[in-house]
Amino acid sequence: MKTLYLECLSGISGDMTVAALLDLGADEGVLRKALSKIPDKSFEIEISRVEKSGIDCCDFNVKLDSEHENHDHDMEYLYGHTKNGHDHHEGNDPESWSGHVHEHSHEHTHDHSHHHGHEGHRSLKDILGIIEGLDLTEGAKNLAEKVFQILAEAEAKAHNKEIEEVHFHEVGAIDSIVDIVAAAVCFDNLGITDVIIPKLCDGTGTVRCQHGILPVPVPAVMNIATKHSLPLSITSREGEYVTPTGAAFAAAVMTSDTLPEVFVPERVGLGAGKRAYAEPGILRAVLLKS
Repeated sequence: MKTLYLECLSGISGDMTVAALLDLGADEGVLRKALSKIPDKSFEIEISRVEKSGIDCCDFNVKLDSEHENHDHDMEYLYGHTKNGHDHHEGNDPESWSGHVHEHSHEHTHDHSHHHGHEGHRSLKDILGIIEGLDLTEGAKNLAEKVFQILAEAEAKAHNKEIEEVHFHEVGAIDSIVDIVAAAVCFDNLGITDVIIPKLCDGTGTVRCQHGILPVPVPAVMNIATKHSLPLSITSREGEYVTPTGAAFAAAVMTSDTLPEVFVPERVGLGAGKRAYAEPGILRAVLLKS
């Protein structure tokens, strides 16, 4: 039995999860081999060390080519301001830095991807077909499929559609597929059997997305939390700390919300978030000694 404690005081997202699991000891070689089989070659991954408030963390970054690049980390855009200082919330058609309209989704932590063309609009069946074609263990494959199933159900409910009608402009983009597959591979590689998540701390305010301006927590996160009994904690911090990918992964692996009063940590992994919030995004993954 291997028990993992996920400390989500700064929220949780796809890339934070992958980074924390890598820092915990997941095999980077196994991960790279699994991701190399993804047929879409518009990305590469970068694994590095970064500092968050002076704390050394692992960073997992999905780097996309120029055609597929997203601007998830353009904080001014996500929270309503253009580069020249005008408030996006005052207009109907937000301008991007490159002069054409970008539509953000509410999914990439990377999770606000705004890809164009066929790559950005995949059905659940399309995504499951990609996962099925990868060289993964049964455990990793089943977990990746489970995470996408949870996301599909949440999006279907948010948009009042049948699950077969949902097209993932939000989470169908290649960067999100990479995050989810990578998290599943790392989790499986570590042999974790139980996951304790006492609470997922999210922020407040609004965020720009594919469908306009949405409140935080965004609808997909609320739908996942409702269906899967995730312990949400809404803080006074402005910003989206829990993304749909992060929430879906938590829902897929959580087995308990109760941390033992006394425990002995065996190993600790720290995963860095990307967004420049007032409070640094760090996901702490702690393997408990049995």
